[in-house]
Amino acid sequence: MLILLAILFPICSGIALWYYHKRTGKKGHGLYTAAILITDALALLAILFAGPVTLFTFSPRVTFSFELDVIGKWFLVIAVIVYTCILFYSFVYMKIQERESSFLAFYFVSLGAMIGVCCASNMVTIYFAFELTTFSTVPLVLHDQTKEAVAAGLKFLFYSIGGALLGLFGVFFLYTYAGNEVSFVPGGVLDMTRTAGHEPVLYLAIFLAIIGYGTKAGMFPMHGWLPTAHPIAPAPASALLSGIITKSGVLVIIRFIYFSIGPGFIRGSWTQYAWLALALITVLMGSMMAFQEEIFKKRLAYSSISQISYVMFGLALLSQGGLEGGLLQVMQHAPSKACLFMCAGAFIYRYGIHDVKGLRGIGKKMPIVLWCLTIAAMSLVGIPPMGGFISKWDLVLASLSSDMGVVSVLGPVVLLISALLTAGYLFPIMIDGFFPGDHVSDELAAQPDPKMETGSSEAVPRMMWIPLIFLCAVSLFIGLFGNRLLALFGGIV
Repeated sequence: MLILLAILFPICSGIALWYYHKRTGKKGHGLYTAAILITDALALLAILFAGPVTLFTFSPRVTFSFELDVIGKWFLVIAVIVYTCILFYSFVYMKIQERESSFLAFYFVSLGAMIGVCCASNMVTIYFAFELTTFSTVPLVLHDQTKEAVAAGLKFLFYSIGGALLGLFGVFFLYTYAGNEVSFVPGGVLDMTRTAGHEPVLYLAIFLAIIGYGTKAGMFPMHGWLPTAHPIAPAPASALLSGIITKSGVLVIIRFIYFSIGPGFIRGSWTQYAWLALALITVLMGSMMAFQEEIFKKRLAYSSISQISYVMFGLALLSQGGLEGGLLQVMQHAPSKACLFMCAGAFIYRYGIHDVKGLRGIGKKMPIVLWCLTIAAMSLVGIPPMGGFISKWDLVLASLSSDMGVVSVLGPVVLLISALLTAGYLFPIMIDGFFPGDHVSDELAAQPDPKMETGSSEAVPRMMWIPLIFLCAVSLFIGLFGNRLLALFGGIV
């Protein structure tokens, strides 16, 4: 029952607190804080003590059930960390937005849905939770209710539904050719006697499912929603989407390929090589688009497209090393990219700056925020000792040892080019922010000293920058201890 409590409590809390605000008019930040801390405690108890639970049984092979294994625990830990940081940040940021209670209601519903994705024990259950993450996060994108926000939210919705339908196509074929066991099992559940002679149609179904579930992860050609949704959504929603919700697509692909189909079934097939090609195209394309973009949040959106496809590349190698490198990339990217979007939100909150050119000299006004941006950027580029270094290192080694001909070398080359482009679109912000020379941006030149308004050297309240520091610390922790954590994942492939 611990798993069900961890899933249902944030959903019920979000709805109840929205109703409380509607009836009393009080924001109830203390109640929201209690709700997130109780959710964190329930998630921790589920990780330590929860056993399998079946909610519904539709047929002997189709059940709605949950169970936490090592992969689920890995994703659940990072989800609750990032969600918790974003909540405290939102208490400050949402002062410049309307309808805070409705935003936080959908925030808590999406948290419950994401916990469901982490805890699902078969493809039917994870598909339902995966869809719930979509329907609970679309309102976060269109929160401003402007024409542009509604259009962005609908684009996100249509892309997600289209991708999910492609994924469902793959689930149908999985259940057709699976054995009696359809719960997640390392190595997959396909019955090879049933699949004999049907490999071509299965390869196609699997490839379409990868594209479908990869939509949420921003993989080409279904990536178009990210650069549209992120600039429009409030900064906490952007941090949530890029930091965690995109990872739901990654987790479903891991479950589908590594625990349902079985990596051995598609290893060496055209499906694997097509997946690798799409991943590398996305890595390079996202970095190049980010390099040319001047709107900061849109630049970060293109960056997410690229960085999450590092994970896709590792998964597509279908090796233990590739999986481990991908998991480390998930763990470092979630806090780093959430931190960057929250930094962008801090600039918007205090000075209304959306364009990177307006950040020249921002280090004199917001030193802590810019230092957090610097540390998170170092992780994305892959500079030791940050988490991005160890994840990219493992991905390169996995590629070079994959014995896949030209792909073994092409992968590291593309990753290196992408890392250089990442430095090219993030480091100039830091340099101009700390060392503007004789010119400070017009947006900042007329602004008063932060001490005059906040009583400190920082232009935003502590509740906004303390979560940034914590997320940077998480990325550093992964960089220092990531290899020790990988011992938990032995023998999956």
